[in-house]
Amino acid sequence: MALREQSYLVLLALSEGPLHGYGVIKAVRELSEDRVRLGAGTLYGALDRLTRTGLARVDSEEVVDGRHRRYYELTGQGAELLAEETARLTRLAATAQRRLGSRLQPGT
Repeated sequence: MALREQSYLVLLALSEGPLHGYGVIKAVRELSEDRVRLGAGTLYGALDRLTRTGLARVDSEEVVDGRHRRYYELTGQGAELLAEETARLTRLAATAQRRLGSRLQPGT
């Protein structure tokens, strides 16, 4: 099963340990080199999908400055799918490099 880029990046962000929503947004931005900027609605939609399908789960909840903060973590199933998707993307990139050959060299 191929993941959408946003879901892939959210799972990758969670691979280093539990994060709350803002932490995920920040990590995705860093992982994508500032190319992917998740809004709250998009993030929580993705997290709902990922938890519903068993790829992520709520780790803990707390109240900070009167605001509810929920931490999410990667599940074993999520880690397996993330590894499979990473391997698939690696193979795809290697195929692209072979096909493009010297076209990928700067200045050619």
